[in-house]
Amino acid sequence: MPSLGDLSKRLLIGRKLPSDRMGHTLLPKRLALPVFASDPLSSVTYATQEILVILTLGGLAYLTYTPWVAAVVVLLLITVVASYRQLVRAYPSGGGDFEVANTNLGPTAGLIVASALLIDYILTVAVSVSAGVDNLISAVPELNDYRVPIAIGLVVLLAAANLRGIRESGTAFAIPTYLFIVGIGAMIAWGLGKTVFGEDPVAESASYDVHAEMTDLGGIALMLLVLRAFASGCTALTGVEAIANGVPAFRKPKAKNAAATLAIMGTLSITMFSGITALAVIADVRYVENSCDLVGFDCTQPQPTVISQLAAAVFGGDTIPFYYIQGAAALILILAANTAFNGFPLLGSILAQYRYAPRQLHTRGDRLVFSNGILVLAVLAGLLIVAFDASVTRLIQLYIVGVFTAFTFGQTGMVRHWNRLLAAGPTGPERRQILRSRVINGTGAMLTGVVLVVVLITKFAHGAWLVVAMMPLLFLVMRGIRRHYDATSLELEVEDWPAESLLPSRVHAVVLVSRLHKPTVRAIAYARATRPDILEAITVDVDSEATAVLLDEWDRHDIPVPLRVLDSPYREIARPVVEYVRAIRRASPRDIVTVYVPEYVVGRWWERILHNQSVFWLKGRLLFTPGVMVTSVPWQLRSAAAAKARAKAKPARRAPGDVRRGGPR
Repeated sequence: MPSLGDLSKRLLIGRKLPSDRMGHTLLPKRLALPVFASDPLSSVTYATQEILVILTLGGLAYLTYTPWVAAVVVLLLITVVASYRQLVRAYPSGGGDFEVANTNLGPTAGLIVASALLIDYILTVAVSVSAGVDNLISAVPELNDYRVPIAIGLVVLLAAANLRGIRESGTAFAIPTYLFIVGIGAMIAWGLGKTVFGEDPVAESASYDVHAEMTDLGGIALMLLVLRAFASGCTALTGVEAIANGVPAFRKPKAKNAAATLAIMGTLSITMFSGITALAVIADVRYVENSCDLVGFDCTQPQPTVISQLAAAVFGGDTIPFYYIQGAAALILILAANTAFNGFPLLGSILAQYRYAPRQLHTRGDRLVFSNGILVLAVLAGLLIVAFDASVTRLIQLYIVGVFTAFTFGQTGMVRHWNRLLAAGPTGPERRQILRSRVINGTGAMLTGVVLVVVLITKFAHGAWLVVAMMPLLFLVMRGIRRHYDATSLELEVEDWPAESLLPSRVHAVVLVSRLHKPTVRAIAYARATRPDILEAITVDVDSEATAVLLDEWDRHDIPVPLRVLDSPYREIARPVVEYVRAIRRASPRDIVTVYVPEYVVGRWWERILHNQSVFWLKGRLLFTPGVMVTSVPWQLRSAAAAKARAKAKPARRAPGDVRRGGPR
């Protein structure tokens, strides 16, 4: 009979999938787009907003720089998308920037990229979910007091959806993503159409003035303000790298389909970002970091997002299209975190293959996804949301440092890759193709490198220092994990020893006894059957009366094994046993000590709480003692037999691994 835990797990994530169903989980382009591109598509909802936030620090006059800043962001986005199309074709294994940097620039560069990407994925979940909650609050301001609980609940839902499998999550998220694309496209078309016919949409905030934090800017100060606005607008590029990391999840031909999805994503992102920015300029939208700096606005209320203001200006507030845009924007922002829920586990799996991360991250779960990576990401993103109160304004300052670090190293590695291919002396069309690709990646490396410097300069004092500090820490952790695995492999490597040297001089068997009952008798019989050189039973005296009864019964039943009583003045069980076993080892270092532990096998989940707790603790201590083998001797209680009988009575249901485990064929 399945346990309560198994039933809950099946209800949450569905039935197990066998390994031969891996092909079933691969994604066609129509599903790969919402799975891997929801982050860059959703970032258009706040990229324009972040540009406006920074420019209004200097006053309304500086909003005239908005179109120029947005134009440079678009140019950068085109370059990066073109660069990643070259990358997915050259490295379709799914390592993305990490594999490119590790292969072409060395392990140190690879680990820098990996640390940057891992932090970026965590921030993607925190920022996307928080931004989605912001849009929900714009539509329903009463939810403002529940901002953090709502965000945490959404992270849990996203993790649960992804634990069910990549294809299942893609199917669930496809409809909201396409609804968002249609809704934003309709809003842009309708708003620009009204403008063409002389009916410009006007935002509610157009009549508000702002308290400028910086006045009379000029020279370097103005340049820094514009650069900071540009750095904030570059959030439109986040998530582009996820497709390069997720190539293995595409259907064949994988590289071709990934490159096509990149092109579709780039086209949609550029179109929507440009349209939203144009509408924001036409509607004269004002958005500030501190809502009390908006003169005439009731700053006790949450400030409507730019998307909310544009929807109200184009369609009118309290209309069905307005709420459609708000709902679609909130959904896509929340689902944008799904990009990270696919990219983080895949990258974690690759790092585990390189032994830079725990091996558990390379293990696929019941639904053929990297379940451990999904859970780790959910926990870390949840902690970040709590720490920053789900504030997009605070979280966004930590963003894109990792993105552009990965961009720069990845594109530089691609240039080194093409240089190596050119050195092999290709000719004709192949050489022209390589040269063209090198120019694209070289341009990408140069531009993203410049942006990385700008981001570090303009955002460092506003929170980016935290990411800069965390990246070396994560780098050192991964290096430490690799050193541990390497040292362990070296320690466990079999040398060319004579077979005799592997044999212990003697085997000293010890049977643990709590009282004389059937499990104890079975453990003694099993120990005797192995014919050790020395065999004894030990018990710990935590209750003198019970110990006296045990000695009496031992003599009365004439057990052919000596029983040793270990003193325990503080009523401990584990410590006296471990100390006694270690004393045997010290006396005869070449002896092997085998400890036989009687255990109950129960059939009900709640019985596990009532039995074997001392045994589990003791076994854990003994396993850390060199030269000691721990052997469990099970005794099945009636409840275990009854559970087995009930399982046999049920109709047979074949499950993955049944035959391998000895079940019916």
